[in-house]
Amino acid sequence: MEKFSKIISDIFLWIMNIGLLIIGVLLSFGLIMEAKEIYHEGVKFLADQGNYQHFVEGILVFFLYFEFVALIVKYFKNNYHFPLRYFIYIGITAIIRLIIVQHDDPYSVLIWAAAILLLVISLAIAEKFIKKD
Repeated sequence: MEKFSKIISDIFLWIMNIGLLIIGVLLSFGLIMEAKEIYHEGVKFLADQGNYQHFVEGILVFFLYFEFVALIVKYFKNNYHFPLRYFIYIGITAIIRLIIVQHDDPYSVLIWAAAILLLVISLAIAEKFIKKD
């Protein structure tokens, strides 16, 4: 029975790894496409024809792609383990992007800023009490 459980868990691990590999390739392609889009937005912005919010939003989306690709790389390098701090980094970046895109309501910005503070505090606690990967 123990051998059967090991075989089943190995099969699921292989399926998950193949899925993550496919997602990593797709995210890498998206990263390249977003870099191209940032270049075009930057050219428009420098020619005073673009909007800085679109340019900054593109940069933050690029970092989200980059962080997800880095998370997948860390997963394979750390013996099939996702480090907690990478999820926190992704959360902080996503909230910053949201604040930049939707900053019309000051109360919402305050709530999102408090969420960032909570994530930074949780990151500090995790760094102090959870062993490094």
